[in-house]
Amino acid sequence: MQCMCDKKHENTNLPEELREMTLKHPCYSFEGHNKYARMHLPVAPACNISCNYCNRRYDCVNESRPGVTSEILKPEMARDKFKKVKEDIPELTVVGIAGPGDALANWPEVKETIALIQKEWSDVVFCISTNGLMLPDYAPEIIEMGIKHVTVTVNALDAAIGAQIYHHIVYGGEYYTGEAAAEILIKNQLEGIKYLAEHGVLVKVNIVMIKDINSSHIFEVVRKVKRLGAFITNIMPLIPAKGSAFENLPQTSMKDINAIRTLCGKEINQMTHCRQCRADAIGLLKEDQSYKYRTASREPDEKAVGTIVLKKYRVAVTSKYKKLVDLHYGHAEEFHIYDVDGYETVFVETRKVEKYCTGPECDNAEERKEAALRVIQDCDVVLTMRIGFDAQKRLSDRGFLIVESCESVEEGLLSVIRSIGVKKAI
Repeated sequence: MQCMCDKKHENTNLPEELREMTLKHPCYSFEGHNKYARMHLPVAPACNISCNYCNRRYDCVNESRPGVTSEILKPEMARDKFKKVKEDIPELTVVGIAGPGDALANWPEVKETIALIQKEWSDVVFCISTNGLMLPDYAPEIIEMGIKHVTVTVNALDAAIGAQIYHHIVYGGEYYTGEAAAEILIKNQLEGIKYLAEHGVLVKVNIVMIKDINSSHIFEVVRKVKRLGAFITNIMPLIPAKGSAFENLPQTSMKDINAIRTLCGKEINQMTHCRQCRADAIGLLKEDQSYKYRTASREPDEKAVGTIVLKKYRVAVTSKYKKLVDLHYGHAEEFHIYDVDGYETVFVETRKVEKYCTGPECDNAEERKEAALRVIQDCDVVLTMRIGFDAQKRLSDRGFLIVESCESVEEGLLSVIRSIGVKKAI
């Protein structure tokens, strides 16, 4: 189901050149998100704020969420990688810089990367993502470089709410915490958004919806950024990242997300097709191909070596091609079934299942959720890239062990072995 507010921005009265650029930007254009590809270049490792929902893990090869990348690139490496990907994916139109830290906390490297690519490919659309702390400092340079699309994450207008979301900021060489940190951050975010919008930049405002913290405050945020000139807002669910301060909070339900998007859609354009991409994502939004282009070396995992064998366990794996654990549990259209016993791993079969998480109707798919459980009822473990809070509880209540992994299937199965206390034989 597509919210009608998706289409508003397609017909906005923009200058023709900017309109054409925006139609080819898969995040700003619903009509273009299945036609045009983007590439995130991970050249910005440092961050100047600490969000309680963030855990930036560079070595997680297939976890799909912001702040994750398998490598950090120097500007020249980023240019060379772009050249290779552009040759392979002609529909690549957008280069985005979304971390894994903050683009403006690494501005010299980001600026050099963009300049190197602009020099050889003048038709590329550039987009940067930022927490907004340094926007007042660098907004003039962003405009001077011809960047027309900037994403700013604004989670609160109230410093008391912001203090619950942000642990600290580093600004002007000083370390701030609590409401003092939130006040500086919010002031700079709003000032920067206003300046960019007044100078012809299309600003997308990301908002992470966190139940019982900022969920009742989001409409106020949306109304404010609209008045400042923001072009579109993207309200996203909290992903409770392991290792973050919010790792034990529930993942925001799509039912709640869609309700607030519908409400806010009366005020401003809404992005409803966001995939909360990695900092090194490549390809169409619906099909990340970043794993094909990774150059970082990875050390073999020796933690599973041992001699104890307990019993055979049956594992249901969510994977597109049986290579990577690369699917959310609710997005799986088939489960790959394996038996593991500590000595060997045996592929059993692939079982088809109807995908129950299809967007706005995800929370109402009780019959499909139960059907998925019946398909894997003989299994002991579910190995998946990510799983929502409700689905996790449903599986746990039925006795399933759940293992989340962002590795290859082989490495993921080793994680299963460790989780159930079975050691792989020497």
